[in-house]
Amino acid sequence: MARKSGSSSHWRRQESSDIFVNRAAREDLRSRAYFKLEQIQAREKILKRGNRCVDLGATPGGWSQFAINAVGRDGIVWAIDLLPMQPLPGVTFVHGDFTDGTTRESLQAMIGSERVDLVMSDMAPNITGNRSVDQPRIIALAEDALYFSEETLRQGGSFLVKLFQGEGFEAFVDLARSRFGRVKLIKPQASRPDSREMYLLAGNYGM
Repeated sequence: MARKSGSSSHWRRQESSDIFVNRAAREDLRSRAYFKLEQIQAREKILKRGNRCVDLGATPGGWSQFAINAVGRDGIVWAIDLLPMQPLPGVTFVHGDFTDGTTRESLQAMIGSERVDLVMSDMAPNITGNRSVDQPRIIALAEDALYFSEETLRQGGSFLVKLFQGEGFEAFVDLARSRFGRVKLIKPQASRPDSREMYLLAGNYGM
């Protein structure tokens, strides 16, 4: 993720004082993102024992780490990322670019014909700092994740995706509402208060 030196120094100071970063380090968790999914789960109960789940943009594995514990031995978590990820017990990892057709075909082959219960995406592009460049790329990734969810979700399944408020945000929310029976926006406590980051949770797919 590219940052100017001043921004990088600010980011490092912010990380060192972040209670969720420090907790993740103490508790041997993959990232602070673990707590975001934990907080969403506490409110929405999107993961259940035995569920089949796909984690898009998984590295370093915070969401997959939480999800595999939530779905238990009878559940399955598939994770995919362009960057490598250290193995997680019970998680099947696909190393590749999610937007590449060949990689998606490999993932679909692993999933098989049985539909999944949840598709979740914490993906974000490399941030340039130029909002007019970054925002369309963020929305485009979210759209890719949404279209993938339509290909893989069972009827009644759920979709969770990271967004940033800005141009295209409301249009994406409307798009999700046209596909799902229930849509809500969530900002977990573990998201930084000054961040434009929001999570869209869509449920009741095809209903």
